[in-house]
Amino acid sequence: MTRHPPKTLASAAEVARLAGVSRSAVSRTFTQGASVSDETREKVLSAARQLNYHVNHLARGLSQEKSRPVCILGADLNAPYQASLLDAITQRLQMAGRAVMVINTAGGEANADKALRQTLHYRASATIVLSGTPPASLVETCLDSGQHVILINRAGQFEGADHISIDHETAMADAHHMLARAGCRTMAVVSSTIASASLTAREQMFMAAAEAAGHHCTLLRAGPTNYATGAEAARRLLAARDRPEAVFCVTDLIACGFMDTARQEFGIRIPDDLCVVGFDNIEQAGWLSYQLTTFAQPLDEMAGAITRLLEQSAEGKSQRANLVYEAPPVWRNTVRARSNG
Repeated sequence: MTRHPPKTLASAAEVARLAGVSRSAVSRTFTQGASVSDETREKVLSAARQLNYHVNHLARGLSQEKSRPVCILGADLNAPYQASLLDAITQRLQMAGRAVMVINTAGGEANADKALRQTLHYRASATIVLSGTPPASLVETCLDSGQHVILINRAGQFEGADHISIDHETAMADAHHMLARAGCRTMAVVSSTIASASLTAREQMFMAAAEAAGHHCTLLRAGPTNYATGAEAARRLLAARDRPEAVFCVTDLIACGFMDTARQEFGIRIPDDLCVVGFDNIEQAGWLSYQLTTFAQPLDEMAGAITRLLEQSAEGKSQRANLVYEAPPVWRNTVRARSNG
């Protein structure tokens, strides 16, 4: 079998030699707005095609923020909400011509810290921290290095960063109202032991709305933010004699586990016997087996805001932003339209 030597990336000097032009002519050809004759441009482009030459934007743009990569920090990236958020952000960044480096912090803080410091060596222009559990120490490392940091659903935790968050207070007031209108007076919040800023906000604000209305409300954290936690919470709450009439789950994924267990193990009819509300509007919430009433985070709007903040930073605008978006209700079939009474 014939062995071919490994291919190496062609250099600008090799393109210049093949095209019969100077090294600076190659640079001008690939620099937008630079002056170069049509004849020289065609020679350089032809040689570049023959050699499969690509401009090294990383080396070329270390002093240009728009040419430097953007780092994304996140945990549980396989979870439906996180995956959807990551998809929306990376699509927008790629459309804006920005290179992206993703660091999965689920492997432990030490490994994540090592990977993060590698992005700093590559002069990453900004770090986007997804909602969830990336450790605070990693965020502080980015801020201390002088990086532009954008935090999603971690409002108020760090000074010197841009914040993109959800108006949880309004959403939780709406969630309580829809359950109260359905005639529910005893309620439960099913949450996660992962006490992230956004989940804690949902817990506290729903509980506050219930208390203000004089409704009994129980808080249960049965495990991490996953399907199994919803299933475990259903077993604990629904086996009791004083089981709630309504349940608010802080994420849709928890709600899916709760609903499956309520129906399969307890024979409960939703929404006739029990009303359920989730949060995030993940794809599974709309599946026929769930048809979950929930609240939608505006992922496309949030991703668009990120690209605008990066653009403003590249233009030298340093004023920090605190952007708050509404999460509108998505009505489906897990809440009764009116009281059974």
